[in-house]
Amino acid sequence: MTRAALDGAHVTVERVYDHPEAEPGTVRVFVDRLWPRGVRKDSFHYDDWAKDLAPSTELRRWYSHDTSHFREFRARYRAELESDAGQESVDHVRALAQGHALVLLTATRDVAHSHAEVLAEFLEEKR
Repeated sequence: MTRAALDGAHVTVERVYDHPEAEPGTVRVFVDRLWPRGVRKDSFHYDDWAKDLAPSTELRRWYSHDTSHFREFRARYRAELESDAGQESVDHVRALAQGHALVLLTATRDVAHSHAEVLAEFLEEKR
């Protein structure tokens, strides 16, 4: 779990399987492009599915969760977030979370080497 500040609130990264309930005062945003296999859409609470914030299909396939490529993945994903389309999606999530703690939800097993972790860092730096 990672914590960063977003306009005075916290950003937390969690796996969808670890804490499926809503928490008062939080906005929960699912940030994977693909829905996790075998998971019903009502099996965990999320306020928004921001699939446009996930890495592009090409980048996701290139990375393939090979941690030896994580440094390059981080740089490429951040470039996607800084694009016009990326900024629009980031602004959407910022508007949703305004004044609330933000929980970024992902189905990945290795959260420390995931796009959700990079996104949390990006939100912290660009606030």
